Amino acid sequence: MKSYARLKYACYMTNVSQALVCNLSPLLFITFRTMYGISYSLLGLLVLIGFFTQLLIDLVFSFFSHKFNIPLAVKLTPVLTAVGLFVYACFPFVFSDHVYLGLVIGTLIFSASGGLAEVLISPTIAAIPSENPEREMSKLHSIYAWGVVFVIISATLLLLWWGNIHWQWIALLFTLVPLFACLLFAGVEIPHMDTPEKTSGALSLLKNSGLWLCFFAIFLGGAAECTMAQWCSGYLEQAIGLPKVWGDVFGAALFGLTLGLGRTLYSKIGKNIARVLFFGAIGATLCYLLAALSPWPILGLAACAFTGFCVSMLWPGSLIVGSDRFPQGGVFIFAMMAAGGDMGASVGPQLVGLVTDAIASSAWGSTLAAQMALAPDQLGMKAGMLLGAIFPLIAIFVYAVIWRARRKTVNNEA
Repeated sequence: MKSYARLKYACYMTNVSQALVCNLSPLLFITFRTMYGISYSLLGLLVLIGFFTQLLIDLVFSFFSHKFNIPLAVKLTPVLTAVGLFVYACFPFVFSDHVYLGLVIGTLIFSASGGLAEVLISPTIAAIPSENPEREMSKLHSIYAWGVVFVIISATLLLLWWGNIHWQWIALLFTLVPLFACLLFAGVEIPHMDTPEKTSGALSLLKNSGLWLCFFAIFLGGAAECTMAQWCSGYLEQAIGLPKVWGDVFGAALFGLTLGLGRTLYSKIGKNIARVLFFGAIGATLCYLLAALSPWPILGLAACAFTGFCVSMLWPGSLIVGSDRFPQGGVFIFAMMAAGGDMGASVGPQLVGLVTDAIASSAWGSTLAAQMALAPDQLGMKAGMLLGAIFPLIAIFVYAVIWRARRKTVNNEA
């Protein structure tokens, strides 16, 4: 059998690169607010811009994937990541009066690579011959989670060592990861991936209600995962009062650790993905509620961290369900599912930012915060986190429908 080991490693490093660009900005939220006076709404908008850029790429590939050179697009993905990180880091040096504009431009570029990665890296792994495709998909996404842990711990330690004022050097250092992925992709053969021969082929699949169920499932999974991932660090610093280094390491890093643990466990021993989705959504709902309402900081921290385990399979599990249900869709199915995940991943964190700013800056919010012996920012963060619980709560019912449908299919086949 032909060896695809180097291609797999290239895909893994590309996923680590995406962990870098998706988690670096949230780690710097408080730094940006302190150094440049950027509001919570604009910080949330930065995340929204990133995910909507990915969403645009997802939609383009959903309907026009047959127009692209897929192998070339796969290999260009880490190139865009490196360029985006370079602009993100260097723009504030050159144009110090327009820092936010530089952050937006850099985000646009590396988010385009993120869209390509979501659309193309999963189907690339799926196209490699394997005895257990589900576990290979879970392994790919577990690499992303371990990348999150790497980013959080290394960035936190470097910020502690160099100081927040030198955050740009950290972003430049991280460009080495996508550059290494470029080297791994050089000279490897990308396996064939099916695409609809015409746009009409993709449109015909859109008429299937099962596709929209899967789309909504990954939307909720993306929102449940990324809302906590994006705001966990800032929440623990502002709402609970932990110092930044402890908020990052014991909050965001532990979230990534439990996220990776859940996905790695499924890649080794996992089965019955629909059941995993259902109980994962229940656990995530409870964790969000505990994080928002618990009066004890240690319990709030534990809830933030354990959310990672509960949501670990919501995104990749929805991908597994979608690709199993529509094997004929090829790249189109992965693109549509990526679009749904990105929509959830953009809407969730942005809503938290809007709610936090609205409550923290309002007169009634200040009054209520004083009555509760909280700072306005603390009350705003807690309210935003409470709002985040709505996504896994709704997901419980969606995954219940998916679980029932899969059991019915298995019974019919038996």
